[in-house]
Formats: sequence, C-alpha cells, structure tokens
Amino acid sequence: MGHSLRAAALLAFVVLSVLMSLLITSVKQFGSGSTRFSNATDEEELAALRRALDLQLRERRKEILPLLLPYDENKDGVLEEVHLFSELDQNSVLDFSLWNEVTLGSGKALRHRMGCESLMDVRAVEVLGSGYTKLVVKANLAGGQPVALKLVNEQGIDMSKCVEDFKDPQGCRQLVSYKLQKEMLLLQRLRHPNVIKLKGHCSGVQGGGGVEKGRVTVILEQGTPLQMIQLLQTPWEDRFRVCLDLVRLLHFLSQSPLGSVGLLDFQPRQFVTVSGQLKLTDLDDISAEETACRTDADCTLQFLHRNFTLPCSSRGVCEDLNEKRNIYNAYRFFFTYLLPHQAPPGLTHLVDRIMNTTGELKANINQTLEAFEHILLLYKSGLHLDNLHPSILRDYTVMRDMSTSGNVEYRCWPSYSQQGCLLSVHSAREAAYICNSLSQCNSFTLTGQKTWTGRFLASFRSSFGHLVPNGASEVYVKRSKVHQPPSS
Repeated sequence: MGHSLRAAALLAFVVLSVLMSLLITSVKQFGSGSTRFSNATDEEELAALRRALDLQLRERRKEILPLLLPYDENKDGVLEEVHLFSELDQNSVLDFSLWNEVTLGSGKALRHRMGCESLMDVRAVEVLGSGYTKLVVKANLAGGQPVALKLVNEQGIDMSKCVEDFKDPQGCRQLVSYKLQKEMLLLQRLRHPNVIKLKGHCSGVQGGGGVEKGRVTVILEQGTPLQMIQLLQTPWEDRFRVCLDLVRLLHFLSQSPLGSVGLLDFQPRQFVTVSGQLKLTDLDDISAEETACRTDADCTLQFLHRNFTLPCSSRGVCEDLNEKRNIYNAYRFFFTYLLPHQAPPGLTHLVDRIMNTTGELKANINQTLEAFEHILLLYKSGLHLDNLHPSILRDYTVMRDMSTSGNVEYRCWPSYSQQGCLLSVHSAREAAYICNSLSQCNSFTLTGQKTWTGRFLASFRSSFGHLVPNGASEVYVKRSKVHQPPSS
C-alpha cells in the first residue's frame, strides 16, 4: 500500500505543468548520460568515478551525523540535547530512527505529518524560485491547504556538475538531496515560532519499489517572500514586528540545541512572513561551529564598511562570534531600514539606543531582546503617551455605536489602507492628538479592529455625509465642525 501511494505521488508530480518541462529535459539529459555509460569501455574508470561519488556521499553523511544526537522536548516545546558525547561513541547513541524518518518517511515522530499520499492531488502550482540545489514550488494540496514544496533542482548547477563529473544521475540525485535531508533535520532540531514549520516530506524508498531513490520533496508551511521595498511602505508597527521577530529568532539561535548558530547567508531573501510573522525559511548556510583562536587578532569580524575584533576566550575559541555576527547583520540589513523611520515620538530615544548598541556591537543578544521587549511593552500599554493630557478630547464630540458613510477621505502615509488614512492608535486620546496634527482631519472613527499589538485601528477623514448605527465603532468629530455641513 505504501509503495503504491508513493508511486501515485510520483505520477502526480509528473503531471504538474510547472514541472513538466523540467522533467522532460531531465530525461533527455539523463538519457544522454546513460548513452555515455553504455558506450564506456573503461570499466576501471567507471569504478573509480563510483568510488569518488561514494566518498562524496560519505562526506555528506558525516555532516548530518551531529544532527542525529538525541534530544528531548522540554515543557516549553523547545528541543534540548540529552547529553554530550565524544566523537568516538557517537555511533552508539545516534538517533537513527530520526534518520529513517528523513530517508524512508517512517517513524513515530512523523506519524501525524504529511507524506507522499498528501501530494497526490496537488493544485495551483507556481515556481517561487530556484537555486544551485533546490527548486521551491508554491502549491495547494487537496482541500485547498497551501504549502511550499522544496525539491532537488534537476537543472541546477549542483546536479549538472555532478552528472558531468560522475556520469551517474541517480547517484548524483542522492548526493544533491542530502542538502534537503540536512535541512529537514535542522528544521526538526531548530523548532521555533520564527523558523518555518516542517509539515512533512516524501522520500524515495531505499531499494526501489516506490518513489525513485534519491527523490526528496520537503513539505513546508507556505509563506510570503519578504519584500523590503514593500515593507518600507508599511506602518512603523509592522516594521517593528519584523525586527522584533528577528531578534527573538537570534536569541533562540544563540542558545539553540545545536549551540550558538550563525546565519552565514544573512539576507532578507532567506525569510518569509506567515500571517505577518517573520520566519527563517532557508537553513542551508548556518553554522554552529566555534572559531578556534590563539589571540584576539584571530577573532576579527569583517564587514563591508566595518571590522570588529572579539576576544579570544580561555577555551581557545572566539567569544560569541556567531551571536555578534548575527546582531550586526540584523542591524545592517533590517534595523537600519525598518526601525528608525517614523518611530513614535515617545519611543525614538529607545530606538536610537538600539541602533547605537547594535551598530557598534555594544550589546549582546540578551540585552538587545530586552530592549525590544521593553519598547513593545510601552507601545502596547500606551505608557509612552503619558504627556498627552486627557483634556485633548474636550474639543471632540463622541457618537458611540456609530460609524459614518459618504466619507470625504484623504490619504496619509504610511496607512493601513491605500484609499484613506487608517492608522494604529492606543486610545481615543492618541487618535485626537493625531487628528489635531493633520490639517485635513476633522473627525475620526475607532473601528473596533485591532492590530497584532492589540491597538485600535482609527480612520481619519475630512468630513462625512451621515451617521449609521454600528455597535463596534465610535465617531469623534471636532466640535467646531459638528454644526457645519460637509464640504462639497
């Protein structure tokens, strides 16, 4: 039954229009490779190539072995390493059940996850991107559930070069697929709200009889690629959320089950958003290795415009190098563009302090996270608005359980609506302060809708036609405008 399901899943992939041309050209390429095989007369040369490929496969497997050490899940759902073992006795404690789950799709841990059978009715496929190794596909499963699929890029540089070097398409597919298998293990070990969620996978069964050996499809939750240009046009609150999520992720990586993890390819393209939440989606280029040193001069972090020298610890490793690299990359790729612009006046001094401490590497990740969480607390509670006197609302007449129609809108930036001026406020008092600062504003409505922080969305306008009953909103009108007819 399992083999037939996997075979059906493979057929389902073949009929996908987005992969059809890819598979056809792959068949042609592999066919030509087979011709070279059949025409080869030097068996010793072919055997040498196979030995070289086997060596490459063993090297890839060595990279994966440290990820197979057993871990337990604590009460908070975070993985913790059970015990540290020396390299000599690792083989006796390796979690080979987890390796079987990754290579064969078996085991208790994946019982409730998606497998090959989930891919039988894939719909609405779109290629999101491709690289040297992987192809990323956006898809809807049966029932319309959105997912992202990662597969070996049959036309990628890694695959093409391997086939050219070793003349073995199936072996090369197995070699290249190790990156996907390693990524699955990393997703297992680094489970966190700001890391993309592994929903399942479909792997080739060793020995044939099912999906072709070496074919691997990783099933992930579907996210929206992070677009910095679009993000720059969003309200400060949403930009702050991206930076806060990033800092929470880096705090976790600094003390992860694998040790302090550094993101070597730290770019916005490595992230997506899922329902507004930032998530790391590409774990290809991460490192938990500590840099060995003899002196502080061996611990230099080099960036395009700045260099930093970190201390060499008594253990002979560079102190907090991965953590510091992550912080500075967060500063130069995210904080610089997203954090200072249009920060609330009552929070600008705290934002400036974060920019200084991260840009100069004066704070560790614990201190940075504490600073971000402090800003969030002030922003959600409205404590940064203490200088707004309650009397500011005396200039407004309030109509409760009402909304407006026939509105004369105007645009402000940045707004949650492109058609009008829709901003986040803590209370009617802050909304009145904003309205007083906008020359076109004569009234505003607290809509009852809330942002991710729990703050209200307020709609600001020049005038409106009439009031309509709405139990979820309140309308505030400047007293000087209450008896004036709406502007034409």
